[in-house]
Formats: sequence, structure tokens, C-alpha cells
Amino acid sequence: MAPALPSVRVLGPADVATLRSLLAVLANAFDDPERYLERQPSDLYLHNLLSSEMFVAIVAQAGTQVVGGLTGYVLPKFEQACREFYLYDLAVAHDHRRQGVATALIERLKTLAAERGFAGIFVQAHREDGPAIALYARLGVGEDVLHFDIAPAGTHP
Repeated sequence: MAPALPSVRVLGPADVATLRSLLAVLANAFDDPERYLERQPSDLYLHNLLSSEMFVAIVAQAGTQVVGGLTGYVLPKFEQACREFYLYDLAVAHDHRRQGVATALIERLKTLAAERGFAGIFVQAHREDGPAIALYARLGVGEDVLHFDIAPAGTHP
């Protein structure tokens, strides 16, 4: 028998500790503690972020343990009166992969997008990330685009 799916929920302003747990999952999944753990913002910053209509975090939890999640940003468009959602990060803890957790997270995001009237959801994946590409290909239509990081003046990428 397949294990039960973890519960999936959208985080709110009172979920700062849960968002910090998601940061640990992301650090481990992406093997990038410097980005996700070493310079975390204050509780007030995260509270304000979770209070904003421009940021969304969704987590999958087995009991109280965060085993996966996604984050992203609402982008108001200028050429039409609509908003799109940019899925910025998605990760599942190693021992919970290939159990439908990532799909459940995206399905919750799709429902949220409909509830909030987003015109669409978009995500980027690295060409070498086969599992992510397979997941997104099952759930959406791919485009072959290039991504460029441009550093602000006086900084390095």
C-alpha cells in the first residue's frame, strides 16, 4: 500500500517557523545551505512577506514535519489587467520523493491561482534537472527559452 500523502497548505503570517523549516528542506534538497540557511531574514521580515499578497508559500507536512514546499511571487502585468504567478522554488525531502508530493503542491497552487484570479503559472527548470522537467512537462506546456542573470550596478552575479 502506498504511503498517505502529507497534508498540503498555504502558509499565512503566523507560519514564520514553518517557513524556516521549508528553508531547511530547500537547503538540503538543493545542497545550498549558504543561500537558504546562512543569511535568513528576521522573523518580522518573514511575517511581513507571508502577509503580502505578492508572495506565496505552500508546504507539505507529514504531521508537523515539513517534507516539501514551494514558494513564488505574484507578478502584476502591465500589458493586461491581470497577474501571473512565478513559481520560484519547489523541493521535496529526499525520503518523500516519488510519492506525489510535488504534484500535490502544484495542484494546491493551481487551485490557489484559480481562487485568486491569476492568469497563469510559470516556472523555470535547469536543462540538467530531469526530474523537474518531467514533472513540469506532465503538468504544463514547455517553452525553450534562455534565462540571464544581470547583476545590479556595483555587484557581482
